[in-house]
Amino acid sequence: MQPPKAFTLSAHGAKMPAIGYGTMELPERGPELVAAAIAAGYRLIDTARKYGTEERVGEGIRASGIARAELWVTTKVTELDAREADFLKSAETSLKALQLDYVDLLLVHWPQPKVPFSETLGALAKAKRSGLTRHIGVSNYTIAMVDEAVRVCPEPLITNQIEYHAYLPQDRMLAALKRHGMILTAYCPMARGKLLNDPVIGEIAKAHGKTIGQIALRWLIQQPMVAAVPRPLEEAHIKEDFDLFDWSLSDDEMRRISALRRRHVRIANPPERAPKWDEETVA
Repeated sequence: MQPPKAFTLSAHGAKMPAIGYGTMELPERGPELVAAAIAAGYRLIDTARKYGTEERVGEGIRASGIARAELWVTTKVTELDAREADFLKSAETSLKALQLDYVDLLLVHWPQPKVPFSETLGALAKAKRSGLTRHIGVSNYTIAMVDEAVRVCPEPLITNQIEYHAYLPQDRMLAALKRHGMILTAYCPMARGKLLNDPVIGEIAKAHGKTIGQIALRWLIQQPMVAAVPRPLEEAHIKEDFDLFDWSLSDDEMRRISALRRRHVRIANPPERAPKWDEETVA
């Protein structure tokens, strides 16, 4: 049986799958898990130089036997390589680690306030123009940073990859990205497991005969221009997290889950590199 196909989201000529397989903290058996994700239907594989998982991702892609053109591979350049020469060297190193000729999406992993955005975003655009990547974007940028990045980058940005889940409001960011025609790519979509005991999501999951994780992911991708990159580490969960496309949540269920954002739970906030996040209020 053929696995189902994920929704795709369109931004500035890119058609990006709405669900990806995240590979931070990928274990030794990572290549096997990446291959299992591809077999389950995932076509977006998300990695980063900082994760140290690019080699395993590349192995998994080769083990899957799938044609390169059918996959969307995302990687990221660390904020320590924000200078142009370092940035381009990092992108080239990622390709060697992955054993790929190009990636589909290259992101600036975290903002670097010590380097002008024009230099870092200029290097990002150069990576695209030189064929290292097909599309470009940013990660962990605030609204003001997104606005500046769009202004100074010579090539269109297609996404801002940030923390987003049912316990963290991102309404203002969603509105800002909509203005720029960009996708919000959600990491930590389960709030690192904090959603898994939520009674509201649990009740909705029971009504649909689905897991809490599936409900949390469906809530995300049912919103316009939102993608998600969960990182399940068991094959059963890999399959579950992709089983999102032949059912939907009602408007009332979407509203009930959205109301949980009042909790304002933020998971990823490393003091050494996190910016001052935008304040969000939920009505």
